[in-house]
Amino acid sequence: MNFMSTPLASAALLLLAAPASAELPEGVQAMIDAAIATEDAKKVATVLELARATHPDDVSTIDAIEADWKAAQAQKHAEAEAARKKAIREAGFFARWSGEGEFGGFHSTGNTESIGVTTALKLKREGLNWTHMLRARADYQRQNGKTSREQFVAAYEPRWQFNDDMFVYGLAQFERDRLQGFEARYAASGGLGYKVVEDDGLSLSVKAGPAWRITEYTDGTSASRIAGLFGADFDWQIVDGLTFTQDANAVAEGGGEVQVLVDGNNTSINLVSGLDLRISEKLRSRLSYAVDYNSNPPGDTLSTDTLTRFSVVYGF
Repeated sequence: MNFMSTPLASAALLLLAAPASAELPEGVQAMIDAAIATEDAKKVATVLELARATHPDDVSTIDAIEADWKAAQAQKHAEAEAARKKAIREAGFFARWSGEGEFGGFHSTGNTESIGVTTALKLKREGLNWTHMLRARADYQRQNGKTSREQFVAAYEPRWQFNDDMFVYGLAQFERDRLQGFEARYAASGGLGYKVVEDDGLSLSVKAGPAWRITEYTDGTSASRIAGLFGADFDWQIVDGLTFTQDANAVAEGGGEVQVLVDGNNTSINLVSGLDLRISEKLRSRLSYAVDYNSNPPGDTLSTDTLTRFSVVYGF
């Protein structure tokens, strides 16, 4: 970047061109110029306050320098924000995706007690107002030539953030769990969501709306009903920068998701709580506990299944 073309350089040239009567002592001016060159707002403010305290007769000149500095910084930030928004608007559909892949093992109780393999994928694309989220998970095990665990979940959720806290969501979800008595279960929902808390290390959002659910049971029957959906997503960074080896930091994060679907015949609840341990910038280990509950399960199946998962997560 050509320094002479920057707003900061323009402000400096204006100062140099000021009348001699408005010039500061050479040492004071040099101190202010050095602070401005760092582009550290706190440092500039501190130096300007010291200059005012030590040279009260030059307060008006110092105030003018501060006004020029703030104007240059505001212009710089505005240009950077405009460039950021332009890059987002012009990005192709396959750009700006982030996500994580997960692989590990699980221990289940309920309709079956077993140990097996779990894998999951989450993708997220954030725009100016729209966010698209894709997630999929599979838990699978074969024992003595027979499948003792087979659960698949896939979902797509777009969100439109129409102000800082409120958003509109849509949700399309597919589930398969023969051990709970259904070959396929489809759900579609839409409604409103609200960011209750959005701070460093702590976030909580909730959503609710009507839903339509179709269930295809393992006995060949099916049912479709209007339902209501409630969801919550909670993340809490417990500690930061806990060193457990010489070259790795650990961050324990307690997080959870809960989704409740209520219809006239069956209420289903999916609750996931987890603890993440950061090993490196992109690699984490995860211990999670999941509860799947159906108030009216088909046949002689149990209403509650639990899974304890331990996995390795790679972020990208």
